[in-house]
Amino acid sequence: MRPSWDSYFMQITELVKTRSTCLRRQVGALIVRDRRIVSTGYNGAPSGGPHCDEVGCLRQQLGVPSGERHELCRAIHAEQNALIQAARYGSVVQGGTIYVTCQPCSLCAKMLINAGIVRIVYKGDYPDPLATEMLEAAEGETVRFVETENG
Repeated sequence: MRPSWDSYFMQITELVKTRSTCLRRQVGALIVRDRRIVSTGYNGAPSGGPHCDEVGCLRQQLGVPSGERHELCRAIHAEQNALIQAARYGSVVQGGTIYVTCQPCSLCAKMLINAGIVRIVYKGDYPDPLATEMLEAAEGETVRFVETENG
């Protein structure tokens, strides 16, 4: 059986997240338009900078709960990296779908909405009620991915 498009792209997103250097949560993102991959991203330090797996995690050291104090993180979120890579190489994301291995946080939700992403397919939860509220209010579709037998 061939996998559904959502299953196919989510499987690729799972592979993308393996590049993450985050000590707390590995996240992958994949932006698609017209069933074509536009951009990928994973959470990690800015290009050329030291990674958390090399220098440690400040949020972990300070005991910051998941979903809080994003400004203390050296990493760029997977969704942000996917948007940045698309912009860097001149790829259009407006009207696209993003597949993410974790529900976007409020920072990423705002960026995705303003970038014109019309569909967000995510796998795992993230403790950010503001993100949920913003995504529900947005005109796009937000879908929690559930793997089925047929893909």
